[in-house]
Amino acid sequence: MMTSLPPRLAVFDMDGTLIDSLPDLAACANRLLAHYGLPSIATEQVRPMIGDGVAMLVSRLLVHAGSAATGIDAAEATRRYMADYTPHSTDLSRPFPGTIGMLEDLRAAGWQMAVCTNKPVAAARHILQVLDLEKWFVAVGGGDSFSVRKPDPRHLLGTIEMAHGSPTRAIMTGDHHNDMATAIGAHVPAIFARWGYGRPEMEAGATVGADSISEIPHLAAELVPA
Repeated sequence: MMTSLPPRLAVFDMDGTLIDSLPDLAACANRLLAHYGLPSIATEQVRPMIGDGVAMLVSRLLVHAGSAATGIDAAEATRRYMADYTPHSTDLSRPFPGTIGMLEDLRAAGWQMAVCTNKPVAAARHILQVLDLEKWFVAVGGGDSFSVRKPDPRHLLGTIEMAHGSPTRAIMTGDHHNDMATAIGAHVPAIFARWGYGRPEMEAGATVGADSISEIPHLAAELVPA
């Protein structure tokens, strides 16, 4: 008797892949800088700081501020950032155009979907809920869901396990080298989201690149046939 294959699983990064969250991340960054009496930062300068989690984002903000930030406790600044960001995380953030149609097409083709993000899981779930995206995902693996996070492959493998999927039937889509690295380490095909925040060189190691989110269902079907 043949055993049925597990359902195909499409795993997505969040910031810069599913959701254009840069406006809220930058607004929160400027509120944090203002609290410490530091100069503001342009939204486009925040873009390359995204993708390694909140603590690293705050650390980069303080480095950017230079000597004026000397003596500021990075851990305290990170807590302050998160306390401010979570209630304001959907003020300006929106799904990228085409996201809903892409998710509809994947579901119609029998895929299940999950999120693997370095954002704390409570913040990630809050954003997905407010933007009416939570219903599409069977699992959300946040930056604090496991003892590791991207680029460690165990973050992606843990998310796949949460979704009751199999690495042999999964794909990973993201806009950052962390997404590519976690997929490579987990032996999962990786789609680089060229519409996101990552620099072009971050595509290195990807199985394939996508210029538009609407390409994902077609690419996914090629990478993991039904």
